[in-house]
Amino acid sequence: MPRLGFGTYKIEPARAKEAVLAALEAGYRHIDTAQMYGNEAEVGAAIAESGVPRSEIFLTTKLNNPNHEPADVQSSFAASLDRLGTDYVDLFLIHWPLPTRYGGNIALPWPTMCELYESGQAREIGLSNFLAEHIEAILQVGGVRPAVNQIEAHPYFRNDELRAQSHELGLVTQAWSPLARGTVLNEPIISDIAQDRDATPAQVVLAWHIQRGDTVFPKSVTPQRITENLGIFDVHLKSEDIAAIDRLDRGPEGRRGSDPATMDRL
Repeated sequence: MPRLGFGTYKIEPARAKEAVLAALEAGYRHIDTAQMYGNEAEVGAAIAESGVPRSEIFLTTKLNNPNHEPADVQSSFAASLDRLGTDYVDLFLIHWPLPTRYGGNIALPWPTMCELYESGQAREIGLSNFLAEHIEAILQVGGVRPAVNQIEAHPYFRNDELRAQSHELGLVTQAWSPLARGTVLNEPIISDIAQDRDATPAQVVLAWHIQRGDTVFPKSVTPQRITENLGIFDVHLKSEDIAAIDRLDRGPEGRRGSDPATMDRL
Protein backbone atom coordinates (compact mmCIF):
# COMPACT_ATOMS: atom_id res chain seq x y z
CA MET A 1 0.00 0.00 0.00
CA PRO A 2 1.60 3.32 -1.03
CA ARG A 3 2.10 5.62 1.95
CA LEU A 4 0.75 8.58 -0.01
CA GLY A 5 -2.58 8.33 -1.77
CA PHE A 6 -5.18 10.56 -3.37
CA GLY A 7 -8.41 11.16 -1.47
CA THR A 8 -11.76 11.82 -3.12
CA TYR A 9 -13.93 12.81 -0.14
CA LYS A 10 -16.19 15.74 -1.04
CA ILE A 11 -15.03 15.79 -4.65
CA GLU A 12 -18.34 16.10 -6.44
CA PRO A 13 -18.92 13.58 -9.23
CA ALA A 14 -18.70 16.24 -11.94
CA ARG A 15 -15.09 16.96 -10.95
CA ALA A 16 -13.96 13.57 -9.67
CA LYS A 17 -12.92 12.01 -12.98
CA GLU A 18 -10.74 14.97 -13.91
CA ALA A 19 -9.15 15.10 -10.44
CA VAL A 20 -8.35 11.38 -10.32
CA LEU A 21 -6.97 11.51 -13.85
CA ALA A 22 -4.69 14.36 -12.81
CA ALA A 23 -3.54 12.37 -9.78
CA LEU A 24 -2.78 9.25 -11.80
CA GLU A 25 -0.97 11.27 -14.46
CA ALA A 26 1.10 12.95 -11.74
CA GLY A 27 2.16 9.56 -10.39
CA TYR A 28 -0.26 8.62 -7.61
CA ARG A 29 -0.97 4.91 -7.41
CA HIS A 30 -3.22 4.85 -4.33
CA ILE A 31 -6.81 6.08 -4.72
CA ASP A 32 -9.31 6.27 -1.84
CA THR A 33 -13.06 6.49 -2.40
CA ALA A 34 -16.24 5.21 -0.72
CA GLN A 35 -19.81 4.28 -1.44
CA MET A 36 -20.82 7.29 0.67
CA TYR A 37 -18.89 9.72 -1.54
CA GLY A 38 -21.07 9.10 -4.58
CA ASN A 39 -18.14 9.26 -7.00
CA GLU A 40 -17.09 5.63 -7.47
CA ALA A 41 -18.23 5.61 -11.11
CA GLU A 42 -16.12 8.65 -11.90
CA VAL A 43 -13.12 7.19 -10.09
CA GLY A 44 -13.51 4.01 -12.13
CA ALA A 45 -13.82 5.98 -15.36
CA ALA A 46 -10.60 7.85 -14.57
CA ILE A 47 -8.74 4.63 -13.87
CA ALA A 48 -9.97 3.12 -17.14
CA GLU A 49 -9.05 6.21 -19.14
CA SER A 50 -5.67 6.78 -17.48
CA GLY A 51 -3.91 3.91 -19.19
CA VAL A 52 -2.30 2.91 -15.88
CA PRO A 53 -2.57 -0.89 -15.46
CA ARG A 54 -5.12 -1.79 -12.81
CA SER A 55 -2.49 -3.98 -11.11
CA GLU A 56 -0.39 -0.87 -10.40
CA ILE A 57 -3.18 0.96 -8.57
CA PHE A 58 -4.07 0.44 -4.92
CA LEU A 59 -7.81 1.11 -4.82
CA THR A 60 -9.87 1.50 -1.64
CA THR A 61 -13.61 1.84 -1.16
CA LYS A 62 -15.80 1.66 1.93
CA LEU A 63 -19.09 0.17 3.04
CA ASN A 64 -21.82 2.78 3.45
CA ASN A 65 -23.71 3.06 6.74
CA PRO A 66 -27.09 1.70 5.52
CA ASN A 67 -25.41 -1.46 4.18
CA HIS A 68 -24.29 -3.35 7.31
CA GLU A 69 -26.75 -6.23 6.98
CA PRO A 70 -25.01 -9.27 5.38
CA ALA A 71 -27.07 -9.24 2.18
CA ASP A 72 -26.54 -5.50 1.82
CA VAL A 73 -22.78 -5.90 2.26
CA GLN A 74 -22.77 -8.34 -0.66
CA SER A 75 -25.06 -6.38 -2.96
CA SER A 76 -23.54 -2.96 -2.29
CA PHE A 77 -20.02 -4.32 -2.76
CA ALA A 78 -21.03 -5.85 -6.09
CA ALA A 79 -22.48 -2.48 -7.08
CA SER A 80 -19.23 -0.78 -6.07
CA LEU A 81 -17.21 -3.11 -8.27
CA ASP A 82 -19.55 -2.37 -11.14
CA ARG A 83 -19.27 1.39 -10.68
CA LEU A 84 -15.49 1.18 -10.32
CA GLY A 85 -15.21 -1.01 -13.43
CA THR A 86 -13.04 -3.61 -11.70
CA ASP A 87 -13.39 -7.16 -10.44
CA TYR A 88 -11.57 -6.49 -7.16
CA VAL A 89 -10.53 -3.73 -4.79
CA ASP A 90 -7.28 -3.70 -2.89
CA LEU A 91 -8.92 -2.62 0.35
CA PHE A 92 -12.54 -2.62 1.53
CA LEU A 93 -13.38 -0.89 4.80
CA ILE A 94 -16.38 -0.62 7.10
CA HIS A 95 -16.80 3.15 6.98
CA TRP A 96 -18.22 3.73 10.50
CA PRO A 97 -18.83 1.42 13.48
CA LEU A 98 -22.31 2.82 14.26
CA PRO A 99 -22.54 1.63 17.90
CA THR A 100 -26.10 2.98 18.29
CA ARG A 101 -27.42 1.21 15.18
CA TYR A 102 -28.09 -2.41 14.21
CA GLY A 103 -28.86 -3.34 17.82
CA GLY A 104 -25.37 -2.32 18.84
CA ASN A 105 -23.84 -5.14 16.77
CA ILE A 106 -20.74 -3.36 15.51
CA ALA A 107 -19.36 -6.56 13.99
CA LEU A 108 -22.51 -7.33 11.97
CA PRO A 109 -20.85 -6.80 8.54
CA TRP A 110 -17.56 -8.51 9.39
CA PRO A 111 -18.31 -12.16 8.51
CA THR A 112 -19.49 -11.07 5.06
CA MET A 113 -16.44 -8.83 4.69
CA CYS A 114 -14.36 -11.93 5.42
CA GLU A 115 -16.19 -13.81 2.67
CA LEU A 116 -15.30 -11.06 0.20
CA TYR A 117 -11.69 -11.38 1.28
CA GLU A 118 -11.72 -15.15 0.88
CA SER A 119 -13.22 -14.77 -2.60
CA GLY A 120 -10.37 -12.49 -3.66
CA GLN A 121 -12.74 -9.66 -4.54
CA ALA A 122 -11.34 -7.64 -1.64
CA ARG A 123 -7.59 -8.18 -1.40
CA GLU A 124 -7.58 -6.75 2.13
CA ILE A 125 -10.36 -5.70 4.51
CA GLY A 126 -10.35 -3.29 7.38
CA LEU A 127 -12.01 -0.58 9.41
CA SER A 128 -12.56 3.15 9.38
CA ASN A 129 -13.28 5.35 12.40
CA PHE A 130 -13.19 2.42 14.82
CA LEU A 131 -12.27 3.11 18.44
CA ALA A 132 -10.35 0.49 20.43
CA GLU A 133 -13.51 -1.09 21.86
CA HIS A 134 -15.00 -1.30 18.38
CA ILE A 135 -11.88 -3.03 17.06
CA GLU A 136 -12.08 -5.54 19.93
CA ALA A 137 -15.67 -6.34 18.92
CA ILE A 138 -14.43 -7.21 15.42
CA LEU A 139 -11.56 -9.34 16.76
CA GLN A 140 -13.96 -11.30 18.97
CA VAL A 141 -15.84 -12.44 15.86
CA GLY A 142 -12.69 -14.05 14.50
CA GLY A 143 -12.00 -14.71 10.86
CA VAL A 144 -9.72 -12.42 8.90
CA ARG A 145 -7.94 -9.82 11.00
CA PRO A 146 -8.52 -6.24 9.83
CA ALA A 147 -5.49 -4.74 8.09
CA VAL A 148 -6.21 -1.02 8.48
CA ASN A 149 -7.96 1.50 10.70
CA GLN A 150 -8.62 4.73 8.81
CA ILE A 151 -9.14 7.50 11.36
CA GLU A 152 -9.21 11.27 11.65
CA ALA A 153 -5.71 12.51 12.48
CA HIS A 154 -3.97 15.83 11.89
CA PRO A 155 -1.99 18.40 13.92
CA TYR A 156 -5.13 19.76 15.65
CA PHE A 157 -6.24 16.23 16.61
CA ARG A 158 -3.24 13.91 16.72
CA ASN A 159 -5.39 11.03 17.99
CA ASP A 160 -2.24 9.38 19.32
CA GLU A 161 -3.96 7.09 21.82
CA LEU A 162 -6.12 5.47 19.14
CA ARG A 163 -3.14 5.29 16.75
CA ALA A 164 -1.15 3.45 19.42
CA GLN A 165 -4.05 1.13 20.25
CA SER A 166 -4.56 0.31 16.57
CA HIS A 167 -0.84 -0.40 16.20
CA GLU A 168 -0.86 -2.71 19.23
CA LEU A 169 -3.71 -4.64 17.62
CA GLY A 170 -1.77 -4.98 14.37
CA LEU A 171 -3.61 -2.41 12.24
CA VAL A 172 -1.98 0.15 9.97
CA THR A 173 -3.22 3.70 10.61
CA GLN A 174 -4.48 5.72 7.68
CA ALA A 175 -5.06 9.39 8.50
CA TRP A 176 -8.08 11.04 6.91
CA SER A 177 -8.41 14.82 6.82
CA PRO A 178 -4.60 14.99 7.16
CA LEU A 179 -4.62 18.78 6.60
CA ALA A 180 -7.56 19.36 8.99
CA ARG A 181 -9.63 20.28 5.94
CA GLY A 182 -7.03 22.89 5.06
CA THR A 183 -7.35 24.92 8.25
CA VAL A 184 -3.98 23.95 9.73
CA LEU A 185 -2.17 25.37 6.70
CA ASN A 186 -2.77 28.88 8.05
CA GLU A 187 -0.79 28.26 11.23
CA PRO A 188 2.27 30.55 11.44
CA ILE A 189 4.48 27.73 12.72
CA ILE A 190 3.61 25.64 9.66
CA SER A 191 4.45 28.56 7.38
CA ASP A 192 7.75 29.14 9.17
CA ILE A 193 8.78 25.48 8.88
CA ALA A 194 7.74 25.45 5.22
CA GLN A 195 9.94 28.46 4.52
CA ASP A 196 12.89 26.90 6.36
CA ARG A 197 12.51 23.60 4.52
CA ASP A 198 11.80 25.15 1.10
CA ALA A 199 8.45 23.36 1.03
CA THR A 200 4.77 24.21 0.88
CA PRO A 201 2.73 24.21 4.12
CA ALA A 202 0.83 21.16 2.86
CA GLN A 203 4.07 19.29 2.18
CA VAL A 204 5.23 20.04 5.73
CA VAL A 205 2.06 18.68 7.34
CA LEU A 206 1.97 15.62 5.10
CA ALA A 207 5.65 14.93 5.83
CA TRP A 208 4.79 15.15 9.55
CA HIS A 209 2.22 12.38 9.01
CA ILE A 210 4.65 10.22 7.06
CA GLN A 211 7.38 10.59 9.68
CA ARG A 212 4.82 9.52 12.30
CA GLY A 213 4.33 6.30 10.34
CA ASP A 214 0.84 6.87 8.96
CA THR A 215 -0.58 6.60 5.45
CA VAL A 216 -2.20 9.76 4.09
CA PHE A 217 -4.34 10.68 1.09
CA PRO A 218 -4.86 14.43 0.73
CA LYS A 219 -7.57 15.71 -1.57
CA SER A 220 -7.28 18.45 -4.16
CA VAL A 221 -8.84 19.34 -7.49
CA THR A 222 -5.97 21.67 -8.40
CA PRO A 223 -3.36 19.94 -10.62
CA GLN A 224 -0.50 22.02 -9.21
CA ARG A 225 -1.33 21.07 -5.62
CA ILE A 226 -1.88 17.45 -6.60
CA THR A 227 1.62 17.36 -8.04
CA GLU A 228 3.18 19.36 -5.19
CA ASN A 229 1.91 16.88 -2.61
CA LEU A 230 3.98 14.14 -4.25
CA GLY A 231 7.07 15.99 -3.05
CA ILE A 232 6.59 15.18 0.62
CA PHE A 233 9.22 12.45 0.63
CA ASP A 234 11.83 15.10 -0.12
CA VAL A 235 10.84 17.07 2.98
CA HIS A 236 12.80 16.00 6.04
CA LEU A 237 11.56 17.52 9.27
CA LYS A 238 13.84 17.95 12.25
CA SER A 239 12.82 16.78 15.71
CA GLU A 240 12.13 20.38 16.73
CA ASP A 241 9.83 20.80 13.70
CA ILE A 242 7.84 17.73 14.70
CA ALA A 243 7.64 18.90 18.32
CA ALA A 244 6.38 22.32 17.22
CA ILE A 245 3.67 20.76 15.05
CA ASP A 246 2.75 18.35 17.85
CA ARG A 247 2.05 21.32 20.12
CA LEU A 248 -0.83 22.37 17.86
CA ASP A 249 -2.87 19.44 19.18
CA ARG A 250 -6.18 20.41 20.78
CA GLY A 251 -7.35 16.94 21.72
CA PRO A 252 -11.00 16.05 20.95
CA GLU A 253 -11.76 19.75 20.55
CA GLY A 254 -9.62 19.69 17.44
CA ARG A 255 -11.87 17.26 15.57
CA ARG A 256 -13.07 18.31 12.15
CA GLY A 257 -15.34 15.30 11.67
CA SER A 258 -17.81 13.20 13.65
CA ASP A 259 -17.05 11.35 16.87
CA PRO A 260 -17.15 7.57 16.19
CA ALA A 261 -18.70 7.00 19.62
CA THR A 262 -21.83 8.92 18.66
CA MET A 263 -21.93 9.05 14.84
CA ASP A 264 -25.16 7.31 13.78
CA ARG A 265 -26.18 8.71 10.39
CA LEU A 266 -27.48 6.25 7.84
